[in-house]
Amino acid sequence: MSKFVVVVIDSFGVGAMDDVPQVRPQDIGANTCGHILQHFPRLRLPVLEKLGLMNALGQDVGVMKPSASAVYGTAALQHEGGDTFMGHQEILGTLPKAPLRMPFSAVIDDVEQALIADGWQVERRGEGLQFLWVNQAVAIGDNLEADLGQVFNISANLTDISFEEVRTIGEIVRRQVQVGRVIAFGGLLESSQQILDAVEEKQGVYIGINAPRSGVYNNGFQVVHMGYGVDASVQVPQKLHEAGIKTVLVGKVADIAINPHGVSYQNLVDSQRILDITLDEVCQPGDAFICTNIQETDLAGHAQDVARYADRLQLVDGHLERLMEAMQLGDCLVVMADHGNDPTIGHSKHTRENVPLLVWQPGIAPAQLGARKTLSDVGATVCDFFHAAAPQNGTSFLSSLHMTDNGGHHG
Repeated sequence: MSKFVVVVIDSFGVGAMDDVPQVRPQDIGANTCGHILQHFPRLRLPVLEKLGLMNALGQDVGVMKPSASAVYGTAALQHEGGDTFMGHQEILGTLPKAPLRMPFSAVIDDVEQALIADGWQVERRGEGLQFLWVNQAVAIGDNLEADLGQVFNISANLTDISFEEVRTIGEIVRRQVQVGRVIAFGGLLESSQQILDAVEEKQGVYIGINAPRSGVYNNGFQVVHMGYGVDASVQVPQKLHEAGIKTVLVGKVADIAINPHGVSYQNLVDSQRILDITLDEVCQPGDAFICTNIQETDLAGHAQDVARYADRLQLVDGHLERLMEAMQLGDCLVVMADHGNDPTIGHSKHTRENVPLLVWQPGIAPAQLGARKTLSDVGATVCDFFHAAAPQNGTSFLSSLHMTDNGGHHG
């Protein structure tokens, strides 16, 4: 009975990628981990230290030191930018496609015609820039919170329309456009006018709904993320299902990854609760792949709140110790991130950074995993561990994991 646990500390990068000066100049000098430790030089994260965080960081900062017993490396982002959604699809074995960047105005005609052809009531709202207003309850336009031009939002009043209908609208939009993500979501509002009252324009190019201001997050919130070029049949959960292995997703990864045959703990943000569930699942009988996302670190990065970020890291560090104590011979733990979100860099968006790749098993021998080219190497390793068919993308590092004693790795 073996468990393979991946804990994704959302946004915990270890330094800007080499291509940042060309593709994301606003991220030059970003180092989420390094700058937090510079800000709090006495901060100690003993479990992450033992696992090789400072080895992966590649520099001495504060009181933490490299570990002689670590199995560590780094992983680059193969997807463009630095995106939680595409980061997790990449971890799960998807070869990322290059999404287009465009304002909703570029596709409004195609989307409008497709919706009308499917029988929806569609009207255009707005003076110069326009968005679509569907069935008097759903607005379709630009996402104003993410990097502009990469995401379209479908914001709905679920008092007046069902989430299944909103999802259907989302699927129609998804088929018409090639941006990285279409997000269909809604909440229970007293009036659909709350959505119309939250319309905003940015840079004279983008128009959409200010989601927090509309109130959709406050009551009965539901969301589905639809990515470009994401095919669940080539990903880890499906490959493991075909091999008879259960997949458990906990936290934000459960909201964004497709896992029809497994267990998904959705709509969770509280790190304590997420880590408690992860520990409970480790203690269940049977083989399982458990992937957990710690979102509160990312939220602290967006808020540019270094103290909150450090606080959440300390909570995670303590829980990693509990997880490791519960793990049996032959189990495997990977601690990593999906991108960066440097709270000190002067902007509140994700940063394009390499991420730490820290691996632990009871009785494992020290090893260097090097600079991996894609997050998908983790997904490939998971499938290799369980003797399942490989996912679409990635190279397994299972053969680099050895025991100090006479024990062997899984299989």
